[in-house]
Amino acid sequence: MTPDFSVFGETPSAPIALIATPGAEELATLIDKRLIKLFSESHLGKKLQKDTFILKSDCPRFTNGDAKGLVYETVRGKDLYIICDPCNHGVKYKMMGMDVPLTPDEHYANLKRIICACTGKPQRITVIMPMLYGGRQHRRNARESLDCAMMLQELYSMGVNDIITFDAHDPRVQNAVPFMGFDNYFAHYQILKSLVKKFSDLKLDKNNMMVISPDEGAMTRNVFYASVLGLDLGMFYKRRDYSTIVNGRNPIIAHEYIGSPVMGMDVFVADDMIATGDSILKLAREIKEKGAHRVFLAATFSLFTEGVEKFNRAYEEGVFDAVVSTNLTYRIPELKDCAWFLEADISKYVAFIIAAANFNESVSNLLDPSQKIRELVAKLNK
Repeated sequence: MTPDFSVFGETPSAPIALIATPGAEELATLIDKRLIKLFSESHLGKKLQKDTFILKSDCPRFTNGDAKGLVYETVRGKDLYIICDPCNHGVKYKMMGMDVPLTPDEHYANLKRIICACTGKPQRITVIMPMLYGGRQHRRNARESLDCAMMLQELYSMGVNDIITFDAHDPRVQNAVPFMGFDNYFAHYQILKSLVKKFSDLKLDKNNMMVISPDEGAMTRNVFYASVLGLDLGMFYKRRDYSTIVNGRNPIIAHEYIGSPVMGMDVFVADDMIATGDSILKLAREIKEKGAHRVFLAATFSLFTEGVEKFNRAYEEGVFDAVVSTNLTYRIPELKDCAWFLEADISKYVAFIIAAANFNESVSNLLDPSQKIRELVAKLNK
């Protein structure tokens, strides 16, 4: 998965520059450190070595809530990567004397402000948005807005060449911008690596472990896990009450299980995000009641919009054994004190993606982590 710099010449397509919009500084700093190390250890060494690739920028606010984007260093001719985390509600600003958290709309507005501040001078602009703004509203069922599609078209019109995202709720939204690059990556390998590191006694074979999809929408990622690990696959489907709408959604009446027995098995459940956590905890409880040995929950994005108390109680009751997630988006501070939470660091992976793109290398091998997972399983079995 590591880019092979030895096959390239002595210079990249353009000098790399990173900009973090407010709320994305933590991830940007980790990626920056990985890039510095990556280039220092390559044959290019001193030629590409820098103290930092991050450019100074800001989105200051006026007291009435208005804002502007500022970039304090030149971006002319740069291969610019702008990192944005639309889900970081931990960033606050003063408006009319009150502390106001940034909403996804305001994060997206800050991204546009930074792009506007660059005034078209970078050689190439790539937006790294791990969780797509408006991504959960990906298709129209009635008279509904299509926020994610509008966002992609707007970025394209502003001169953005590529967008890098992770585990898009529905990657077909890229059809809105057929002439803009859209790379949808997954953290499968990093999540499994973190799980194996914590639970070294795991046996990744079909006699001891199986994969269960929490619903129909998550089948693709769970089919991948089951296929590459050679495990059996089960599925829950959600029976909803389509006559009622609660908080913008049709409430779930029941989870129905389809698959082989889970009695005595370790069970791995993967989804794209944990929001309130109600449905995945209910599912874990049902799996445990069916006789599962251990239950491991995985999600690319750990939002925990209603806090961690219900997870703490469920963990104490033995409902699940771990939740594995990434550092691609904002994690509420309480998670650091949770014994059941495992964090997979994705910064090295993103640094590889940036380096490969900067040298115009194919990213196909980075999109498919199958070989790395097989190596991980072989190492574990050995």
